[in-house]
Amino acid sequence: MPHLIRIAIATAIASAALLSVPAQAEESPFVVRLRALHLGPANKSDAVSVPALAEGGSALNLPADYIEVSSKWIPDIDLEYFFTPNWSAELLLTIPQKHDVSVKGVATIGSFKHLPPTLTAKYNFNPTGTVRPYIGVGVNLTLIMNVDITVPAALSPTGADLPLSLDNHSIGAAAQAGMDIKLAEHWFASIDAKYVQLKTDVKAGSLKVTTVKVDPWLLGVGVAYRF
Repeated sequence: MPHLIRIAIATAIASAALLSVPAQAEESPFVVRLRALHLGPANKSDAVSVPALAEGGSALNLPADYIEVSSKWIPDIDLEYFFTPNWSAELLLTIPQKHDVSVKGVATIGSFKHLPPTLTAKYNFNPTGTVRPYIGVGVNLTLIMNVDITVPAALSPTGADLPLSLDNHSIGAAAQAGMDIKLAEHWFASIDAKYVQLKTDVKAGSLKVTTVKVDPWLLGVGVAYRF
C-alpha cells in the first residue's frame, strides 16, 4: 500500500507540473514587415534605329541595352496572411519611386515615377521553427507616372528636343525566396529576394522607339511582426 501511495503522489505531482506549464500561444495569421529594398534593374532594351525625321535632325542609332534605369534603395511595407500553417499570401507595398533614365555613356535624359504593388502566394517550409524559409510566385502591377524624358536636340532625329512617353502600366510575373528568423515573441528578422517582370515601350508620339525591360531584383532586409 505505501508503494501505491507513493506512485499516486508522484503521478499527482507530475500532472500538476504539466498543467502548470503555460501552453504556447497560437500565432496570429497576420504578419506585417518593414524592409529596405534595393531595386536593381536588369536594363535590357532593344536596339534603337530612327532615321532623321526633319532637316537638321540626325539619325538616332543605339545598340541594344543602351537605355538604363537607375537602381536605388526604397522603403517596403508588406502584409501577409496565413490561410494554413504552410500557405500564405503576401502583398508588397511602397510609395511612388523616382528613377533616372540615361543613355549609357552619353547623358541622363529624364526620369519617371513608378508604383509596383506585388502579390505572391507563398509556401512556408518550417512555419513554427526559429528559421522559417519560404518561396513564392505571383504577379506584379507597376503603375508608371510623371514621365519626363526628352531626347536632346543634339541627338534628336527632329533636330529639336524630342519628348518621349512610356506605357502607363506593366503587368508581369513575380517570384521570391527568403526567410524569417525568430528573434523574440512576435518579432522576426526578415530577408527576402524577389524577381519581377517589368517592361515598357518607349514612344515618340505614336512612333515606338524601343522596349525597355527593367525586370528588377528586389533584395530586402528588415523586421517582421506577427500579431
